[in-house]
Amino acid sequence: MRIDENEVRRVAELANLALTEEEIARMAHDLSGILEHVDKLNELDTSTVEPMAQVLYDADPSATLREDRESPSLGNQEALANAPLAGGGYFKVPKVIER
Repeated sequence: MRIDENEVRRVAELANLALTEEEIARMAHDLSGILEHVDKLNELDTSTVEPMAQVLYDADPSATLREDRESPSLGNQEALANAPLAGGGYFKVPKVIER
């Protein structure tokens, strides 16, 4: 499957990204390459491969898990302590959507 430059422009518009013509051409090429690779992977016969719940399937089931313990959550002051800008008990962020 090929991704053309019009599709890249449309996705960039939806994501509110300003891409140059050079970036659009590069993205179309890169995304098409990724989809070609996925198509090759889809050619593999995986009918005999059992689904896995974890990457470490053969290990002890609790090998990558920790005990779930209840602990107190951060207070408002603690959560905002390292915020670059805060006010009214909230994080303040710059406006990013102009439309």
